[in-house]
Formats: sequence, structure tokens, C-alpha cells
Amino acid sequence: MPAPAHRLNNLPPYPFAVQGQRIQQMIVSGIDVISLDIGSPDLPPPPPVIEAIAVSASHPNHHGYSGYKGIPAFRQAVARYYQRRFSVTLDPDREVLPLIGSKEGIVNLALAYLDRGDLALVPDIAYPSYSMGARLAGGDVYWLPVTEQNGYLPDVEAIPSEVLRRAKLLWINYPNNPTGAIAEPGDYARLVNFCREHDLLLASDNPYVDVTFDGYRASSVLQVDGAMDCTVEFMSFSKTYNMGGWRLGAAVGNAGALKNLLQIKSNVDSGHFRAIYDAGIAAIDQTTPSWIEERNRVYQRRRDQIMSVLPDIGLRAHRPKGSLYIWARVENGDGVSYADAVLAQAHVAIAPGLIYGPGGRDYVRISLGVPDARLEEALNRLKQWYRQR
Repeated sequence: MPAPAHRLNNLPPYPFAVQGQRIQQMIVSGIDVISLDIGSPDLPPPPPVIEAIAVSASHPNHHGYSGYKGIPAFRQAVARYYQRRFSVTLDPDREVLPLIGSKEGIVNLALAYLDRGDLALVPDIAYPSYSMGARLAGGDVYWLPVTEQNGYLPDVEAIPSEVLRRAKLLWINYPNNPTGAIAEPGDYARLVNFCREHDLLLASDNPYVDVTFDGYRASSVLQVDGAMDCTVEFMSFSKTYNMGGWRLGAAVGNAGALKNLLQIKSNVDSGHFRAIYDAGIAAIDQTTPSWIEERNRVYQRRRDQIMSVLPDIGLRAHRPKGSLYIWARVENGDGVSYADAVLAQAHVAIAPGLIYGPGGRDYVRISLGVPDARLEEALNRLKQWYRQR
């Protein structure tokens, strides 16, 4: 067999795939592992979504190719969502591009913009696909330090000039995975102005915008004046509508950037099954605010339950206003050692913070997407493990 491409040398295995294999081996051997590591919603989508896919799938003419840009009705629905939710006007034909899950779009955006020698600016605690996409494209990553003290917001003014000369992309994500941090409109305005000044594409990953707590209402960077000049935002159905396995999302924003993204995508995929788009339209148009609020109350209750236990298991954290996670600092030790120990000894899987970049070394991430009874059992195991260790 021939040697694999050199790009694999710069692209380590996806961390959650590696951890998933270890968990699966434990399960096969008869160990009951409770997974608090993956941010996969455990609750079902709204009923109209299920009804819509069933109706559409039964239609005899809905089984062919749906087009590289999806169907117009879906793009129009995404535009309606942005108008209703953010008062942002989008051209459905030029400023909305369907994705096979936002993760696909994140990686393909790097392929569209980064050549060898180019840089992506990535917070040093961030969703792994931002850096993995850059490396897959042959580019490099410059880690932007983010800390609890600065609210996990990047200090872009501190980026060295020699770095900016090579940079093309700046990644942001609020409400944040994994930290739960939020960005205010003023923060977004500062980042937009910086990207316009330095000819950067601002890539805003916004899947948790409708997963918020304590009355907080998140915003879109596209609400900032001038954002459309330099910004692509990724929206996802996985978290807003509990449709993680459906792999449906969209990129919205600057028409030129979306055209470049489409050039990559149209050479790689052929779009979704029509019924998935129809289900997405139902999610946007028929999901009620009360459904979102009730789902978020479930997550908020779990958040508070986990927060109350942290002092008893050697962790501390700020109470997040959004996202699907608790980002907790290990009081004595590091995140990798802590996560390895609880998996091996308590049979509870949590994500070591180092998965999210060099700034996450002393942290772990705990997901809220687990049924109540399993969460209760997991927390009891963790308390017992910490007392006995």
C-alpha cells in the first residue's frame, strides 16, 4: 500500500473519536459507562419536525438530488429565522448556504481560504474543528490566549503584526463551546472592526444561540453594522432543535465568502435528502418559543444540579448563561489526568480540556445532554470516587 498523504502528519485523529473507541471497548467488556463528554442533545426534536420528514419522505418525487445549494424554500426559511430572531436581512440566494451540519462548513471554509503558509487565528480554548480544518488545508494555527479573567474573549489587539500579515481567518464562538462564555454586542463590534481593518474573514460559529439560561438572550454578530462585509456565521439545527444526528445547518453572511465555500462543497458533496430540508423548514417555522424555553429549563436544571456537586468532586466553575456544558477547573491536577481517572475508576466519561486547545490543560468539560436519571447516577459515582480516591 502507498504511504498516506503528508497532511495526515499534521492532522491527529479527532479527539472524540479516540475517546469514543476507548468507551466502546469498556462497554463491550461489560462496563456501564455514563457519557457526559459529548454535547449530543438527549431530548427529541419538536413534533412538527418528525411529522414533516415523514410526509416528505413518503413523497415519490423527493428522492432525487436536491441541488448543491439545497432547495430555495429552506434558504428562505433560514432568512426568515434571521429576520425574526435578529432583525438581520439576508438574500436567500446569495447570503444563505445549507450545510451538512455546521462542522462540515467549518472545515470546508478553511479549505476555501487557507493555503500553505496562511494562518487561522483560533482561541486557545476552542472547538477542535477550527484548528483541524486549518491543518487539513495546509495552513497554520495561531493560538489566541483566552482566560477566565478576560471572559474567554480574545485580545485581538495583542496579535503581533507579523502574525496578522499571514492571517486570513479569525474564529469566534459565543455562547462558547466549551466554556459557556458569552459575547455582548460591543464585543462583536470590536471584532468586526478589527477584521475589517486587517482584511480578515470573521468566522462566527453560533450553534448555541438559542440554548441560554437565566433570561439571557444571545445575539448574532451579523447584527453589528458592517459585519456583512467580512463575516460568515454558522447556524446549526443540532442544538437549537435537538437535531444532532440530522446533520443540518447553514452558513450565512458575506456573499463572496459563501460563493467560495460553495465552490469547495460542490466538489465534495451533493446536498441533503429533500426530506431533511423540509424538516428543517418545519423546525424554523413551527417551533414555538415555549418549546425552546421548556427545553432550556431542562438544561438549566441540570446545569444547577452539576454546579451544586462540583465542590464535592474537586472542581470549580462559573455558572454559564449559555451552551450545553459546564467548563470546570480541576482544583488539584490537570484535566487529562482527572478525566482518565474518572473514566477508569468511576466509569463516567467527561472531556479533558486539552481537547479544546493548549489553554484547556487544567479543565474538563461536562455535558448537560444526558437523561436526568443517568446524570444523577453519574454525579453519585463521581462523589463516591472522589471521597475514596
